[in-house]
Amino acid sequence: MAMKMMKVFCVMVVCMVVSSSYAEAALTCSDVSNKISPCTSFLKQGGEVPADCCTGVKGLNDAAKTTPDRQTACNCLKTSFKSNKDFKSDNAAVLPSKCGVNIPYKISLETDCNKVK
Repeated sequence: MAMKMMKVFCVMVVCMVVSSSYAEAALTCSDVSNKISPCTSFLKQGGEVPADCCTGVKGLNDAAKTTPDRQTACNCLKTSFKSNKDFKSDNAAVLPSKCGVNIPYKISLETDCNKVK
């Protein structure tokens, strides 16, 4: 009986560890801000895209693997752009392609993030 209880306990611990690692993987606006902060000059002025900006864009794309994460990233980007009036929408729209990243939605204030898959 003790051996059976030990097996049940071990299975429960494994389930808790696995589920907590998925819970921690959720993308936050802080994550998004940190990833795109090196892009500030490009978003304001255009020109050459800094290498660390593209690193952040690629990292953000890699981090947003699920639909909820992509929707979070979309909403966080929109919030960032609303709060910084110096960001140019044309620069934001071309940023992913300039970094060689294909995202499933347009970076724009008009994007409906709830429709992002």
